[in-house]
Amino acid sequence: TDDQAEYCQKVYNKLRKSGVRVEKDLRNEKLNYKIREAQMEKIHYMLIIGEKEKESSTVTVRLRDGKNLPPMSIDEFAAKIKEEVREGRGI
Repeated sequence: TDDQAEYCQKVYNKLRKSGVRVEKDLRNEKLNYKIREAQMEKIHYMLIIGEKEKESSTVTVRLRDGKNLPPMSIDEFAAKIKEEVREGRGI
């Protein structure tokens, strides 16, 4: 929603500054539709940002296979991605 759009932009900017390739989808579509689209496009990680994440300054990470990782800070997610790329396991 518009409420989370500002936080989403903050997450986007922080990840870009960290060197993580990221896109955002602020379309007014149902969440399940967006998730299905991302899975079909073989997106490795989807960050779900809602009121809960905004309030706790975290992101919920959904993997392409449908599994959810525990909520984590933006910095923790950026570090996880960098580590996976360094080890050759990431995107």
